[in-house]
Amino acid sequence: MAFEPPPRLVRALGETAPAGDAWLAELPAIAERAVAQGDLTVERVQVPGGRSSLVVLVRRADGTPAVLKLAPPRARPESERAALARWGGRGAVQLLEAGAEDGVLLLERLHPDVSVRSLPEAKALLEAAGTLRRLWVEPPAGHAFETVAERTGRQATAMRAGADADPEVAPLVDAALTARDELLAAPLEQRLLHGTFRQSKVLAGERTPWLAVGPDPVVGECAFDLARLVRDRVEDLIAAPSGAAVVRRRVKRLAESLEVDQERLRGWTLFRAVESGVRAVRVGRPKDAELLLEFAGWLS
Repeated sequence: MAFEPPPRLVRALGETAPAGDAWLAELPAIAERAVAQGDLTVERVQVPGGRSSLVVLVRRADGTPAVLKLAPPRARPESERAALARWGGRGAVQLLEAGAEDGVLLLERLHPDVSVRSLPEAKALLEAAGTLRRLWVEPPAGHAFETVAERTGRQATAMRAGADADPEVAPLVDAALTARDELLAAPLEQRLLHGTFRQSKVLAGERTPWLAVGPDPVVGECAFDLARLVRDRVEDLIAAPSGAAVVRRRVKRLAESLEVDQERLRGWTLFRAVESGVRAVRVGRPKDAELLLEFAGWLS
């Protein structure tokens, strides 16, 4: 079959592709090799799919349903493989095997069209938080995972450049960078984190009701991971007359339920929202940027 990447993937990778990157052009051949090497039968490409990888629903030689995931090097697929191996299926999708080719993973088949986001908001937050708690384990000795300090350091450089280019966002960037400096000056526990956790990253499974997918793992404090969940359904929060109050209550509720310091959660939520908003400006997504920066303003 033709392994044509979904438009969503093409757009997202186009925003971040370095000059001369040819991964998308090579993707059909990569997929064909992975299918042949794994003796897989293809059912269909998952659409709309994700923003960083091609997901193909397949069956193994014995008829077992599985997922073939193919990601470019900049999506750090080897880091994902290492995190999934560390979790061993506890709270996350099970890694069945890594492909012979870099960036190829064969995963347990979940229900790709049923995520925690399909639940009512309160229930969705409860189930997502419970799943996230299971992922916070000690990183393996001598690990090669990126740390929160390293990742946010790279992001801080881009944020400063964004503030220089658009002075209107400078006050929020200053507040976010100040929060980061204060948080890193007194780091807490070091845990293996999902890195990009949100409701849509938790899918229904067979062996357990909900399992996380698509990590971009990082090692650091739990509040950093939880911060992304705080702003889930941001469009609904912005549209609500009492959105700012709802966010404050959400920070408090999530911090208490997962035993995370409330002020540290607020600080990382501010940093991550501003970082995402500035990045949205940079890649030409003004509507997303507006939502994210307004949300961040409630926390500054």
